[in-house]
Amino acid sequence: MKRPLLNRRLGGLGTTIFAEMSARAVATGAVNLGQGFPDVDGPADIAEAAAEAVRTGKGNQYPPGPGIPELRTAVADHQQRFYGLAYDPDTEVLVTAGATEAIAAAMLALLEPGDEVIAFEPYYDSYAANIAMAGATRVPVTLKAPDFRPDLDRLRDAITGKTRLILLNSPHNPTGMVLTRAEARAIADLAMAHDLLVVTDEVYEHLVYDREHVPLATLDGMRERTVCVSSAGKTFSFTGWKVGWVTSTPALVSAVRTTKQFLTYVSGGPFQYAVARALALPGAYYQNLATDLRVKRDLLAGGLAEIGFEVYQPDGTYFITTDVAPLGERDGIEFCLNLPDKAGVVAIPSAVFYDDKEAGRTQVRFAFCKRAEVLQEALSRLAVLAR
Repeated sequence: MKRPLLNRRLGGLGTTIFAEMSARAVATGAVNLGQGFPDVDGPADIAEAAAEAVRTGKGNQYPPGPGIPELRTAVADHQQRFYGLAYDPDTEVLVTAGATEAIAAAMLALLEPGDEVIAFEPYYDSYAANIAMAGATRVPVTLKAPDFRPDLDRLRDAITGKTRLILLNSPHNPTGMVLTRAEARAIADLAMAHDLLVVTDEVYEHLVYDREHVPLATLDGMRERTVCVSSAGKTFSFTGWKVGWVTSTPALVSAVRTTKQFLTYVSGGPFQYAVARALALPGAYYQNLATDLRVKRDLLAGGLAEIGFEVYQPDGTYFITTDVAPLGERDGIEFCLNLPDKAGVVAIPSAVFYDDKEAGRTQVRFAFCKRAEVLQEALSRLAVLAR
């Protein structure tokens, strides 16, 4: 065939870096600090709730398209409990196959070919694919080391007559940046001034250590133009369940649901019952989660700094971005490809999250959502890199 088989919009995307590096970890027996998944399961009683749902036949057949009522109510209760946001579980909550599907459905629903989408880079790799699938154009605004704070003047300058929405991730993967209230307000003011929609990826909302998480939808004038996305995977350590959700106005949720129903239609019936129970866990659960991860962050950050990495301390998420230039390295991709054989550890090169490859050329991301002894083992192996 003369015509390329892959849609030209997706040219160059290929297999995700996470799949490639996790495969390298398995093949080499390396400690996997690349892909962001915990190495222990979440609460046993929540896992049991999923098993009970399977045994009793709850959710084994197609659940309702918007999600089971119990989970939609639990999501609405969560938004009210933590942020004072009131959502109608029947018209303003949609359950999705993880946050990844939620973002994809939002892009496909809200964008037309030729629209522009602004996102802070480095950004999660599915963003580029989702925007491309919608036929829109991504417009990156670069977060720069060492603090990765958003440049609000550059954001303002990036807005054109074609800009349709801002795709905002805070707490931010991979840098760990968490927007301040003042930064969130400034972004909200720009969105309102230019009549833009905002899709907020908030999956790390409870993994915050040194700042508060400020959902844009809580700010005056933003609830009606913000599509909030989150999921259960990061908060409850069940990343394989792929249960996410969207909260927004009835009109925006209806638009996202229109595309979502033709992607997976429905998913995760038994898991939806379990996540509904998880969202009602007491405040101590959420506090202990952040406390435990803060300790692990400090353990890994301190160890990497001692080895010789330049470490950029994250305010949130469970990732640490580092620079390998102090180790004499010039290319993060090459460094990560060689690292499993050289030191028995897998990491992710940050350059894959940038359009501006030079901005992240020597940056490397490590995940610290692992047991302390696994982090210690990784540091012990990485010590071979010390000068």
